[in-house]
This record gives sequence, structure tokens and C-alpha cells, in this order.
Amino acid sequence: MGYFEKALLAALVIGALSGLVGALVVLRRRTFFAQALTHATFPGAVGAAVLGISIPLGAAIASVAIVGIMTLIGRVERQGIQVASGIVLTAGFALGVLVQAMNPALPVQVDSYLVGSILTVTNTDLLLASAVLAVAVAVIVLFGKEILFSTFDKGGFRAAGYREWPIELLSLALITGTVVTAMPAVGAILAIALIAAPAAAARLLARTARQLFVAAPIVGAASGVIGVLLSRAVDVAAGPAIALTAAGCFLAALGVRALGRARIRWRA
Repeated sequence: MGYFEKALLAALVIGALSGLVGALVVLRRRTFFAQALTHATFPGAVGAAVLGISIPLGAAIASVAIVGIMTLIGRVERQGIQVASGIVLTAGFALGVLVQAMNPALPVQVDSYLVGSILTVTNTDLLLASAVLAVAVAVIVLFGKEILFSTFDKGGFRAAGYREWPIELLSLALITGTVVTAMPAVGAILAIALIAAPAAAARLLARTARQLFVAAPIVGAASGVIGVLLSRAVDVAAGPAIALTAAGCFLAALGVRALGRARIRWRA
């Protein structure tokens, strides 16, 4: 398989994964958390490059520590998850820049972590993305009802005898795995676009949660593949092209929804 064909396959898998988990992010209102995580895993990736170990492994280790830190900050009186996310976002990103500046001989430039390089994804990256996608699909199939129950009726969920923390932990684990998986392809900064935009676009048009979980991966996969094809056609970086394609899908969904509402008003 050539590098371009591998990039297309990676875009398809990572786009589908980002769309599927992005549906959870949008429904559970964890977009800012996901954005903080994308930026805060940056020092883990840089540190892994300094130590000569796997970059996804370094980002994954950093993400576990970051989730723990945000959880602790979020429990402080008069604080919350939004405040914790904001603190970790800026501090984590700054730490990554500092580590990179202290190691000027780093073989990989900082820009590659920020915007990604899907044309250089390895077989390991592709296998990791496929494995995380399989896990995400299994989680949605097996625990989808509980996740939706917890999302839309937390009081009723607790009253029914369920504990909320396992669902929250499961959701955070999927978000973390998706961020780490998407990072080599679209970078730390642009990963949030591929996670949030396709799901947000699908939510504008989907009438049920089931439709959302079906449509979001399709939109995500299409955004990834179209972005890679556009990057080759106009000779631009694939990461930004994928992110802009995902944003374009959201704008298109807004337009379709607006036209649908205008048609209903006209008929009325």
C-alpha cells in the first residue's frame, strides 16, 4: 500500500472514530474538555520525542495525568470542569513549547505536532486507530442506553440505582483515546475540529440519538477523505484541509437546516 492510499485509509478510520466519539462530546457537552485535552497532550508528545519513545504513548501517558489533574481542580470549591479545562489547556500547551525550546536539537519540529502529517502515518498508527474505533463501536452498542440515560437525565439515572462515575470515566477514556489517535494525523490543535464539527453537523440534521451516532461517523469519515484529496489537489497540508472540510460540513448542515425551516414556513 502506497503512502497516499494509507493516508486515505487513515483519514477514513480516524474520521469515523472522531465523528462517533464526537457525538458523545457534543451530547455530554465536553467540547471544551476535548479541546483542553488536545492542547495539553502536546508536552507528552514532545517529551516522548525527546526520550525517543512512541509519540502516541507519550501523549497517552500525559492525557491520563491531565484527566486526573482536571478532576482534582474541578472538585475545588467554586471551581468546575470548565475552569479546570482552561487552566490545563494553557499550562499544558505552554509546557510543551517550553520542553521543545529546551531541546533545540529535537529531530521533529514542533509544527508537526500542532497540525499533524497524515501522509506520514505508520502502520502502527493505523492499527491503533482501528483498535480504538472497534472499542468505541463496542462501547456504544453495549452501553449506549446507559450513556444516553446519564446524559439526558442525571437525576433519574442516579435514582434508578446507577452510578454516574463509570459512565463519565468511560466517556473520558474514549475522548482521550480519540485525541491521542487523531494527533499524528491532524495534530494537537486541529484534532478538536475533526471531533466536534462532524458531530455538530450531524446533530443539526439528526432527529434521534441513534441517527446522530450513525451520521456523525459518516460525516467524519467523509471530512477526512475529502480533506486528504483536497490537500493533494491544491497542494496544501492535509491537517488544515481536513479541519476546514469538517467545518465546511457544519456550515453546509446549517444551510440545509435553514432551508428546511424556510420551506416549512413557506408552506405554512
